[in-house]
Amino acid sequence: MKAMIYTGGLESSIQPQPGEKPRALLEVNGEPLLSILIKRLAESGFNEIIINVHHFSARITDFLKSNDFSGIRVEVSDETDLILDSGGGLRKVSWFFDDGMPFLLYNLEILSDIDLQKLYRDHCSSGALATLVVRRRESERFILFDEEMRMCGWVNKLTGESVMAGSYDGNKHAYAFSRIQIVSPRLFNLITERGAFSIVELYLRIASRHNIRGYPDSESIWMDLAKKDGMLEAEKLFMKN
Repeated sequence: MKAMIYTGGLESSIQPQPGEKPRALLEVNGEPLLSILIKRLAESGFNEIIINVHHFSARITDFLKSNDFSGIRVEVSDETDLILDSGGGLRKVSWFFDDGMPFLLYNLEILSDIDLQKLYRDHCSSGALATLVVRRRESERFILFDEEMRMCGWVNKLTGESVMAGSYDGNKHAYAFSRIQIVSPRLFNLITERGAFSIVELYLRIASRHNIRGYPDSESIWMDLAKKDGMLEAEKLFMKN
């Protein structure tokens, strides 16, 4: 099975400084985050992985070349010249997902022990175009779903900005996106956007005609390592377990 790891978002708001280590290579109990995630995905059956890079791209690429991830195909999509965001980054690597099978998208800054095999099977049996892992947690931005957990909108509680997918007027349920998702390759035929764009923006454009569904997850560990003290919390969690 195939997967894409987004690494760029970790440094999207800062500029690299001389001698600074990319957050993708910061260590949790002696092992770089990127290595932890590659192995985690492989253990769940995702043995063909493409990784997008922009900030610190050379250092991340060198790390991948110098480490032997036995039995795992690892490719790199270099966005050094232009940061493409989640949607544009996926569009650029459409060539990688050439087997007609659903694939995993996973943001590196997220640490979770969610059962990825169960998630994949659930997506395949649903017939959905995309299955987004979501949960009820504190956040500024929420995706809105209808009673059947189909995406019907998006809202920023801080700014009051909202976007509706179509004209849905029923009850809406707000969930925060966990930045883990399974996607059908049929999505590539629906992308008309160019350059840098968010995959959530793409989903909102097509959700009234296609099933973009939420997958509520409240049982698994979920941590945002890009947040303040996120790495410290991860260290404590690994030590505990």
